[in-house]
Amino acid sequence: MTVGAESAAAQFSARVAAVRARITSSGADALVVTHQPNIRYLSGHSGSAGILVVSHDALALLLDGRYREAARRLLEEGLAPDGLEVVDVPASYDSATLAYVGERHLRRVAVEGDYLPVGRFRWFERMSAGDGRTGPLWQPVAGLVEGVRTVKDVAEQESLRRSARGLTAVAEAAFRFVREGVTERDVAGVIEAAMRASGFEKPAFDTIVASGPNGALPHYRAGDRKLASGDLVVLDFGGVMDGYCSDITRTVALGPPGMEARRVYGAVLRAQQAAIGQVAPGRTAEEIDAAARAVLAADGLGEAFSHGTGHGIGLEVHEAPRVGRAVEGSAPAELMAGMVFTVEPGAYLPGWGGVRIEDDVMVTGVGCEVLTDVPRELLVL
Repeated sequence: MTVGAESAAAQFSARVAAVRARITSSGADALVVTHQPNIRYLSGHSGSAGILVVSHDALALLLDGRYREAARRLLEEGLAPDGLEVVDVPASYDSATLAYVGERHLRRVAVEGDYLPVGRFRWFERMSAGDGRTGPLWQPVAGLVEGVRTVKDVAEQESLRRSARGLTAVAEAAFRFVREGVTERDVAGVIEAAMRASGFEKPAFDTIVASGPNGALPHYRAGDRKLASGDLVVLDFGGVMDGYCSDITRTVALGPPGMEARRVYGAVLRAQQAAIGQVAPGRTAEEIDAAARAVLAADGLGEAFSHGTGHGIGLEVHEAPRVGRAVEGSAPAELMAGMVFTVEPGAYLPGWGGVRIEDDVMVTGVGCEVLTDVPRELLVL
């Protein structure tokens, strides 16, 4: 085992230990993990199928024949947590899970309620209680793994830095290509090709290229509209590198921008700067959102900002913490060193267009580190 492998194994093992503590606090004997990003986070397995069972004294990765060789390599190379056992799935994943739980005499088994379909959950209950059986009690839970994932460990922080920095070359390729007469879809194709050339595994989401009036739609997808002189063009893209996502938005001007374009862009940029300036341990995600909203409201654009200020980013492009107004009945998320999220205020004016500026930031011990590295001033192409 190499030094790097030893470090990887130790980090996986630390994650498993943290989740085990949360399982104990929930009153369960084990957790059945079915959400693929959570399985990857705890075991290193990145395939599209698999189930991980985490109990107090065992860790079992249930896999079918498609993934046996990949799992063998993970174990041989030491890129998995200590004590990981690979269990064969000859037919059904759910049947294999039920058999494993029964063999280990687990009595209270938690499942990921946010991801396991109700029908599958009911099947576990029915098969455990039917025909006079006295099987385990199945308990839906939420956030046992995600609560640990929210704070990134050292390896994750470095992966997120690489992913964010990789977007610099992608943005430069996009800026070189944006010009009058090309279509939004053409620009999206250049962005996605540049991602591959920069070492990304795939886009983190569907690339957004929204020109002119289409910029008023926050989640518009690239279409057939041709870019025209005078347009503001919203470019929102991200990639996956080492399994970790990055996400950036820049709004550029095609030709000299008018007074309204400069006014709106300036307000959004000040809103983002104000929000980033508030990021520090002990602050809440709601405070970051409020800082951005206050600037836009003062510029008469409060109603034009129609979404949250940001979202957590990691193995998924949208994860905790949510950076927005507090949800009724929930406490605002408190920021801790190691959290990584986007800061992306915007202003959207129907019939005119929109502006959004987005960067990935990581909370540090005293403030934050901006991971993405593309100038934020209005670029005129």
